[in-house]
Amino acid sequence: MIDLLVVGGGPAGLATAIHAAEAGLEAVVVEPRPTPIDKACGEGLMPGAVNALAGLGVTVAGHPLRGIRYLDDRHRAEALFAPGPGRGVRRTELQTALARRAAELGVRVIPVRSGSVRQSADSVYAAGVTARYLAAADGLHSPIRRQLGLDLPDPRPPRFGLRRHFVIEPWTDCVEVHWSPRAEAYVTPLGPRLIGVAVLTTERGPFDGHLARFPLLARRLPASTTTPVRGAGPLRQRVGSRVAGRVLLVGDAAGYIDALTGEGVSLALAGAAQLVRCVRNDRPQAYERAWRKVSRRHRLLTESLMLARQHPRLARRIVPAASRLPAAFSNLVNQLA
Repeated sequence: MIDLLVVGGGPAGLATAIHAAEAGLEAVVVEPRPTPIDKACGEGLMPGAVNALAGLGVTVAGHPLRGIRYLDDRHRAEALFAPGPGRGVRRTELQTALARRAAELGVRVIPVRSGSVRQSADSVYAAGVTARYLAAADGLHSPIRRQLGLDLPDPRPPRFGLRRHFVIEPWTDCVEVHWSPRAEAYVTPLGPRLIGVAVLTTERGPFDGHLARFPLLARRLPASTTTPVRGAGPLRQRVGSRVAGRVLLVGDAAGYIDALTGEGVSLALAGAAQLVRCVRNDRPQAYERAWRKVSRRHRLLTESLMLARQHPRLARRIVPAASRLPAAFSNLVNQLA
């Protein structure tokens, strides 16, 4: 019987497997999709995520990110990362680098679907494998979370994300967040001739239609793109608990508020470390509290921003306020970074 079965071969699952291997545990990853695995995301790593990856022995290329810049049609606010640069990295490159490191540590990957999960007092079974514990890293709409009845309803309007890449020399070394009354557009430099543009909105519709709401940004973008549009959502996922017997949820499967602050990978890496610590100590019940502790600041700040975003009069004041209060904006960004 192995120590940890990890369902999902994205960054959260691979980071969990790497932490487990480095802790002397035997981990196996279940992932039916071949590497590299793509996903609609902003592709900006905060400095904390860059440092956490380095601690796992994972290096990625990409484009250095100096900070965060907020813009609307009249205002601009910029905050630089105090801990050092972040990095804009294609999701496929990040997943490939993590998969390579996991392979170096001897982590096996089984190319099958997990199927149903069964538990006993001392083991858990899925995908033909019996393990002491299972880490569900199977994404935003986690089938395992749903199997275990851990989803909670959310009455608020759903938010969706759309992402596309453009062939153009980056004009910024920050993540630019362009605000409109009903959406945000994130511009992330990813390489010498590549940027990613992700739109977050409560309204359904084609990418080009959403982009038209940011005329200053739209005019800067070339006609040539390198990838089709990818989408994700609804983004917000409420979860009753991160622990169900010997199954522990990590990454987006553990619950998600919004991509507004760009911390998804940072939280996944922090959660992976805590999950493995609890498994190693044979104390799965401690993981819920540990997860809440490492995510507390993110949850507070993201929920606050989302509350303001949902009220049109408050939403119009976010960028002007950041512009008028640069010290407060810088402190907020670095709390997250």
